[in-house]
Amino acid sequence: MSQLVEHHSHKAARILDSARELVADHGVRKVTVSEIAAAAGVGKGTVYLYWPTKEDLILGMFARELLAFLDEVVARITADPAVVLPRRLAPLLLRTGLRSPLARRLTTKDAHLLRLLTEQAGDRDLFDRTQPSAMCEAVMPILRRHRLLRQDRPLADQSYAMHAMLTGFGTAMSDPDSAPSSTGDPGDVLADTMALILEPAVAPPEQAVTAAAADAAAVFGQFRDAVLDIIDRSQTLQQ
Repeated sequence: MSQLVEHHSHKAARILDSARELVADHGVRKVTVSEIAAAAGVGKGTVYLYWPTKEDLILGMFARELLAFLDEVVARITADPAVVLPRRLAPLLLRTGLRSPLARRLTTKDAHLLRLLTEQAGDRDLFDRTQPSAMCEAVMPILRRHRLLRQDRPLADQSYAMHAMLTGFGTAMSDPDSAPSSTGDPGDVLADTMALILEPAVAPPEQAVTAAAADAAAVFGQFRDAVLDIIDRSQTLQQ
């Protein structure tokens, strides 16, 4: 990478970091390009060199946060195959996802952000493919096939249960003050719930867990490749 490209990359990253902090504090609708530029220490015109509109900047931030999310999930499953067990996978997906300001805004049903992420067909396709329901539909058959799930309930019901738990816990964990004061760690509660309703009474053999982890990591890797493709196609860094 040339020094010029590296310089532009650092500047773009600084703009994204500033936008992320402002969105976390104020939401997408209230944040302006001028505020983002000032926080990043650049001129407003510099922001437009990378992203023609504020909407493009937010979409770029969403794609990069989604990429970071998928990178971590793949890395964690690869490093420790037991992470693919429902009791560990569900808290991992939720905790990792909620680090993103945009993900937290979506759990509060931010209508402006939701509209922004689904206006264009390509953006809507990415958004739809990375929703909890879509990820459940992709990953749960793998867990079922390798017998990491109970066999006495329909797969569709189990996928719905995982989706409902991720959605419900996500909403609750994004507003921790709403929980009863005696509540324990939400991730631990989610893990226990997943184990009770989804996992078989007898623990699966290690080789089944390893095989399921490899297949699940490959699926999350496919999601990652789709996000990378969108980022590559929308890249506007000036050289």
